[in-house]
Amino acid sequence: MDTPSTAGEHLRQLRRQAKLSQLDLALITGVSQRHLSCLETGRAKPSPATLHNLLTALETPLEQCNRVFLAAGFAPRYNATPLAAPGMTAIRDAVSHVLHANNPAPAILLDSQWQVLAANASTAVLFGLVGIAPDAADGLNLLTTLLQPGGLGDHLLNADEIRTLAWQRASREALGNPPLAQLLAGLPTPSPTEPPQELPPLVLTRIRSTQGELNFLSTFTTFGMPQDITLTSLRIEHLIPADAHTWQIMRAAYAEYSALVL
Repeated sequence: MDTPSTAGEHLRQLRRQAKLSQLDLALITGVSQRHLSCLETGRAKPSPATLHNLLTALETPLEQCNRVFLAAGFAPRYNATPLAAPGMTAIRDAVSHVLHANNPAPAILLDSQWQVLAANASTAVLFGLVGIAPDAADGLNLLTTLLQPGGLGDHLLNADEIRTLAWQRASREALGNPPLAQLLAGLPTPSPTEPPQELPPLVLTRIRSTQGELNFLSTFTTFGMPQDITLTSLRIEHLIPADAHTWQIMRAAYAEYSALVL
């Protein structure tokens, strides 16, 4: 596929990728189909407001939105504010609240390169249960520790399954993320796994621990309606115990950890 050079070419490519007709997009945005056609062919130039309206409706990644604004002759609209910046105080407070609320289940904050930026106390508890230093989450890259031998992946009972899913997800994300693509290039490619005869509702993360097998469901929290590139890259992964035994072990271990540390 040719790389678009004009704002109209960008819009047409994005619309087609979204599998929307011009009429579909016109109905969603309130922009007339005739005007949309003129924008895509370059017979008309979009205003910043119209461009924002169309790109939002097409759920365009913010970094790509900036490229479209530049192609239209406007300044980039979206910034990548450091998480430590004063203006991100509310975001940091929200992350801290969500991580703490997930106890006694583990939760970690990840960026677009799968780097662990923060973790709750139960993550340290889980690491202790598998024989890893409780502070090992500091500076950890989740993708690296899952895929490389000697990392957290070695403590998974279904390591091949989880490694394959992690690789596939990261590979999709890397299509628009050069730093992640570079990281993947240096990691081993997992071998495909045969699916079980009966597929469960969700793939569990099954961990070998000093207290026997621990099973977790994985869910993600992201920020709704982000207008900053940093926020679009953040996600919190929650490991929710999937059975009574795992809940019991995590509650007891978290209570003991809290009494000693918190």
